[in-house]
Amino acid sequence: MSYRIGVDIGGTFTDFCVFDEDSGALHTLKVLSTPERPGEEVLAGMRELERRYSIRPADVSYFTHGTTVGVNTVIQRKGINLCLFTTEHFEDVLEVARLKMPDPYDLFSRRPEPLVGREKVFSIPGRMLFDGSEDTPLDEDAVRVAIAGVRAVGGTGIVVALLHSYRNPTHEQRVIEIVQAEAPELFVLSSADVWPIIREYERTVTAVVAGYVQPRVSHYLTSLQAALAEAGVSAEPMITKSNGGVMTAEAGKTRCAQMLLSGTASGVIGACQIARMANVENALSLDIGGTSADVAVVRLGEPQYGVGEMIGDFPIHIPTVSVTSIGEGGGSIAWVDPQGVLKVGPESAGSTPGPACYGQGGTQPTITDAFVVSGFLGNTGLGYGEVSMDKDLGVAAITTLAEPLSMSVEDTAEAIIKIAVSGMYLEVSKMVSRYGIDPREMSLVAFGGAGPMLACHVAQELNMRRIVVPLTPGVLSAFGGLIADIKNDFIRTVYLDLDEQTAITVHEGFADLRRDALAWLRDEQGFEGEATVLYSADMRYRGQSYEIDTVLGADSSVADMEDAFHREHERLYEHADRDAPVQIINLRMVVLGEPPKPSLPKLPPAGGEALAHKMAYVYSNGEWRHGGIYRRDQLAPGHHFAGPAIITQDDTTTCVLDGFTVTIDDYGNLIIEVAGA
Repeated sequence: MSYRIGVDIGGTFTDFCVFDEDSGALHTLKVLSTPERPGEEVLAGMRELERRYSIRPADVSYFTHGTTVGVNTVIQRKGINLCLFTTEHFEDVLEVARLKMPDPYDLFSRRPEPLVGREKVFSIPGRMLFDGSEDTPLDEDAVRVAIAGVRAVGGTGIVVALLHSYRNPTHEQRVIEIVQAEAPELFVLSSADVWPIIREYERTVTAVVAGYVQPRVSHYLTSLQAALAEAGVSAEPMITKSNGGVMTAEAGKTRCAQMLLSGTASGVIGACQIARMANVENALSLDIGGTSADVAVVRLGEPQYGVGEMIGDFPIHIPTVSVTSIGEGGGSIAWVDPQGVLKVGPESAGSTPGPACYGQGGTQPTITDAFVVSGFLGNTGLGYGEVSMDKDLGVAAITTLAEPLSMSVEDTAEAIIKIAVSGMYLEVSKMVSRYGIDPREMSLVAFGGAGPMLACHVAQELNMRRIVVPLTPGVLSAFGGLIADIKNDFIRTVYLDLDEQTAITVHEGFADLRRDALAWLRDEQGFEGEATVLYSADMRYRGQSYEIDTVLGADSSVADMEDAFHREHERLYEHADRDAPVQIINLRMVVLGEPPKPSLPKLPPAGGEALAHKMAYVYSNGEWRHGGIYRRDQLAPGHHFAGPAIITQDDTTTCVLDGFTVTIDDYGNLIIEVAGA
């Protein structure tokens, strides 16, 4: 027997998705997360997999894992006491940033405090020019003075980000050599090693975020490796990356910037697979867990990528799956502010103590408690029996808000749900406006522990007419990690006007990047299968401030490069100036290897109207309604029924509102549509 396992650790539950390579069967599981004891949830999950499905750790051939430890470290500001070495006179790079206010409509809006305070920034004389030549030699004595300054402020780590190191990292490398010789106890990181891009702030802030979390991420990955070894899993653990690929856990210890959006990216990869299976070209993926909701755009069955995604209050400028995170999850706490206004989030009850209805000591009202009071939850347990719902505890928690609001408990619960959904609507509206898309023309792929629970409410707000709920929505992020490719991005800044001589430099640059990419895939990742290499470049018209990532060929001529850029510019902006001079700023390359993946078969059809397991009363739109409760494992392709309805399964509960119909497609996906659509 041989098994491939995908794991995703969230704020409340840790999800397991197991593919049996011999039979083709998929097994799923949820256990409660243990953020205070890294690795313990993995041990618990492996024990439970063996008990339930006789899956022995020694039979695990592939193990991939998604985590939010990096992003949570930034959000909670629990990283190391970090210092920054910059080129002399560039000490304010983090505070100046891009001079943008977080909210231009708020007179009191303030930019967040940098992760490295101004008192922990030290300047180093010495300067490289934009072409990589040395203007002023590095002052090595100043480096030693700066090290003394780090010790004086109690610093435990250093990020070195010097001017123009993307073209010539020699000064940064020499600073690191001095630090390692003079202060080996200090963690030190070079910005050129993290992501060697042009633009000082973008490169510096990316390196600072990486340095801030790297020791904690490294400790976490070491704990994970130890837990797997203790459990008897011999397979090298793989870590899902922000770009939707995977890499070894050992590589993640030193390249954590590439895995900061690990968990959210793998969820989008899983949603893309479901969209393709359901013949959905364009969709919004809606991943709601216990702490937050993550939304992404899927076009033609593929995720959208970008740079500058936010990690808490700070951007990172490495290629990532574009995901918008919203501060409302199933465990988000509802509260009344001093003015008597009902609010939801961003604080979450997490897994400990969890929502009040879990009966594990939580007393504060959450979105999950609101669904229990409304009758949509509480009919079965959650998380493969890990949690039993206590409606009385949920009612007691919601009552603490109902009384000061002078509302009934049911109306308060419904108000909590509507406020949470309105926050999601606001953030999703911003995102679709940025992409220039109309959500009414898209389907909603809902997953996560709470995604199917809230999907109909979100679809109503966005006027979306179709929802797709996967067969195992609660563990889709783990499934996404299981099917992800081994993937990495490479970049080189060249900053050249496009002419015949430039073409030679571009081809040579691509050849160098290809050698680096294949060495990473073969030597570092140990992948022996077929490799795919994708070529592109950041291009712009001379005089423009920012570039467009343009797909190129390995041996594209100058005319081909210009034509590709003009066409991409016209696609994005409906305008192209074919007489204007074009520049190439960065060369980019993506290398990927495709490991064996599960092939999900079509299911035997049934047809006809599905029979409800039992009936329940649910509260919606100000009144109690009669609805059926359906078991997901008893639904087959061709079955159909109408809402209001509750669909229960081990990993989540799907809540279908009045005015929606449900059919089951060939792969067991729930297709929920507005009646008459």
